[in-house]
Amino acid sequence: MIVIKVTNPSDLVASRIGRFLADLTPSGFDQNKVEDELIKQLVAQMAAQGLQGEVASVKGLDLHNKTIEVKEQIQVRRHKVV
Repeated sequence: MIVIKVTNPSDLVASRIGRFLADLTPSGFDQNKVEDELIKQLVAQMAAQGLQGEVASVKGLDLHNKTIEVKEQIQVRRHKVV
């Protein structure tokens, strides 16, 4: 299993649409948008390489250095099968 944590979604969105518009969007929206695009690209690359598996965006987990923190409620926000 691989866990990926995006730590700069607001900066990434700002570089694409500009700082002013990025400042108007909530950071949760930025995180969701970046995760959705990352999942889309991961699925495409996995399929191109012949890899089979699943990719999910999960709320309720957080990665801190070498520890994964599990919150009370875990929700799968987006799920794709390759």
